[in-house]
Amino acid sequence: MSDKKNYITPDGFEKLRAEYLELLNVERPKTVSVVSWAASNGDRSENADYQYGKRRLREIDKRLFILKNRMQDAEVIDPAQIKSDKVVFGAKVTLENEDGEEITYQIVGADEIDIKLKRISWQSPLAKAILGKKINDDVKVTKPSGDEMMTIVDIKYEK
Repeated sequence: MSDKKNYITPDGFEKLRAEYLELLNVERPKTVSVVSWAASNGDRSENADYQYGKRRLREIDKRLFILKNRMQDAEVIDPAQIKSDKVVFGAKVTLENEDGEEITYQIVGADEIDIKLKRISWQSPLAKAILGKKINDDVKVTKPSGDEMMTIVDIKYEK
């Protein structure tokens, strides 16, 4: 897997698309309306509504540009369609530490990272350590507290 790719799940792509459409069709027109109204009030140099509105428009346009590029570069991979006994993008991987404690992570795209939901980027050190491995393989996981050996106990591919 090349680090330049933007691998993403269908759900992740849909979230990018929804944010893009919300900004383009709702937020931007609303902000343009406020800026137009504020500009009609005269002196723009001390017009907070105008200045804030222009700043907000720049932020929206920048985010739209980023989202458009991320979607254009996206390679959508549906984990539910993957049939593999190895850890690849989209996998939900359950690891067991030396104390017998288990933790499950899903390997997702950079735009989908959510630590609370245990969704990690395929580019993260942990994902790189387990990609290509199989059930019962041992992996060395580097943590701030030091290296820890873990065993892959389950690999699932689901939506």
